[in-house]
Amino acid sequence: MVNQFYHVYNRGVEKRNIFLDDKDFLRGVHDFYEFNDANAAFNAKRDIKRDFSLNVRDRISNNRKPRELLVDLMCWTLMPNHYHHFSRPRTKDGLSKFQQKFGIGLTGYFNLKYDRSGVLFQGKSKKVLVKDDIQAGHLVCYLHSNPLDLWKVNWKEKGLTDLEIQNALKFLEREYRWSSHLDYLGIKNFPSLISNEFLFNFFGGPEGYRKFFIDWLRQYKKNIEFIQKVILE
Repeated sequence: MVNQFYHVYNRGVEKRNIFLDDKDFLRGVHDFYEFNDANAAFNAKRDIKRDFSLNVRDRISNNRKPRELLVDLMCWTLMPNHYHHFSRPRTKDGLSKFQQKFGIGLTGYFNLKYDRSGVLFQGKSKKVLVKDDIQAGHLVCYLHSNPLDLWKVNWKEKGLTDLEIQNALKFLEREYRWSSHLDYLGIKNFPSLISNEFLFNFFGGPEGYRKFFIDWLRQYKKNIEFIQKVILE
C-alpha cells in the first residue's frame, strides 16, 4: 500500500550466486536506479560487452532526466546470492512494478552475459510490512550488517567483542560497497539511489546512525527477538 514501508527480499534460484563479480554488483546498483521509474527504462543489454557498469556511479550522478519514482528506497544491500531493500511505494502498485522491472532486467542481463536461459530468482520476492520505528531501526541495521557474514561466519551466533566490532566496521567501510551503509555514514557511494528521509528523521543523520549501528552490533544477541521480525531469509 502507498506510504507504508516494506522489507523486500529475493535470492537466486537454487541459492545460486546472482552477482559473480564487481561488474554484476554494479549492474545491480544500476538497475535499482534505472528501474525505479514509471517511465520506460534504458535497455543496457547492448552495453554488456562495452563494460558500461564500470562508471555506473558517474552515470547515475549525472543523470538529470525527469523521473517518476515507483518507490522511495530507504536502504538496500546486495549479497552474492540475494538482495534486500527497505522501501515505500509511491503508488498503489509501485512496489510490484519496481520488483517486476528489476527482476526482468537483471535476469536478462545475467542470462545474456553468462549464456544461460530460464529464471534467475527463487520465485516472487518476499515482502513484509514494517509496522513501527523499532522494527525499522532493526531492519536498517540488519540489512547493512548482512555483508559481515562474508567477513566472519557465525558472528551472529557468537556475538562480537569490542575489538571485533571495530574490525567489522572497517570491513564494511573499506571492503564492501554494495549497500547503502556508506551513504548512511555520510560517505558518498551511491547516494542517488536512496531517500535520506529515514536517515535524518530516525537516526538524526550520519553520526546518529553510526552510534546506533555500533550499539546494535554490540547488543545483537539481546535483540534477537526484534531482529527475527525483520528476517525474511
